Amino acid sequence: MKRHPGLFFIICYLLFSPAASLWAQGPNGSAKYYSAADGKCGAELKTALCSIISTGTVKRTYAQLWNDFKKTDKRADGKVWDMYSNATNFTFGTDQDKGSHPEEGYSYNREHSFPNSWWGGTDDEAQYTDLFHLYPTDAFVNEKRSNYPFGETKGNKYKSNDGFSKLGTCTTAGYTGVVFEPNDEYKGDFARTYFYMVTRYEEQITLWKGASHTLDGNKYPGLKKWQLDMLLRWAEQDPVSEKEINRNKAVYGIQKNRNPFIDYPGLERFIWGDKTDVPFDYTGLRFFMAGDINDDGLVDVSDYIGVANYILGQTQEGFNEQAADVNNDGNIDVSDYIGIANIILTGSIYGNSTSNPE
Repeated sequence: MKRHPGLFFIICYLLFSPAASLWAQGPNGSAKYYSAADGKCGAELKTALCSIISTGTVKRTYAQLWNDFKKTDKRADGKVWDMYSNATNFTFGTDQDKGSHPEEGYSYNREHSFPNSWWGGTDDEAQYTDLFHLYPTDAFVNEKRSNYPFGETKGNKYKSNDGFSKLGTCTTAGYTGVVFEPNDEYKGDFARTYFYMVTRYEEQITLWKGASHTLDGNKYPGLKKWQLDMLLRWAEQDPVSEKEINRNKAVYGIQKNRNPFIDYPGLERFIWGDKTDVPFDYTGLRFFMAGDINDDGLVDVSDYIGVANYILGQTQEGFNEQAADVNNDGNIDVSDYIGIANIILTGSIYGNSTSNPE
């Protein structure tokens, strides 16, 4: 093992320097938003989160969504961020749904990624305009998707430009119907969308009879086994992105709730996966992976050294980048270095402070 002289003094300097104040807030600035779920596991955790993210929400009108998308789904170049097609450069407003959509790239519309027909399509329900599952997408591809469930397919019925999205017979074990497969780039986004939906609407999903291919008819687990297994895999293979983090913040600013599966990457494992007996810790210590860059089950000085080496440009075999990004901002930098030091010395990424000073 390489020796790092003065490591203790470096840790002390970082912990007590102004940069340490970066950690005086919850994940993505959520502060104590999730505190009522603290200590919960599995189904109880899901129910506690349902209560949190259902409280104090602001229902949007369907017409308001057009302007909302300008805040939630704008690319860096100012165009519409379309997750169904890679062939679009839609301008907000100008290319909005024109009533007809003869080809891909013609216009965009408001996509219920969790189809509204699954609950009966009534527009007076909160889920009809819930931005956490509504996205601006290519209207032509959206029409092809129809209300088919998400799944995996070879695309024997339809493929969008470059095969970016596909429609066809399901190849995922457990289901043989027709499915719509989004691109790999966004599979995690849609997985976390669905985890949100069956959590936020836990009390209603037992009545959504139009989704029998996707929902199991119960509050918990809520999703059919084939669908749940697939979405858990998608979430792992396509981790939370900066796009999702920014969108989560934007939606919170509009409808006043959050998607916990974005704030806590890997949270789904604690509700449905291999960590259902591990209590939830709202303080933001990503207890399931944060800082454990070598996946040995511990966060210790070897992880601290590993992140230091990574920042200095020294790559290493088995380095877990998702674990190293302990504050989940999409970067591995000095703030993560500080966070791992905090975990080692205090057990929390925040050191002795676990609340947002605001």
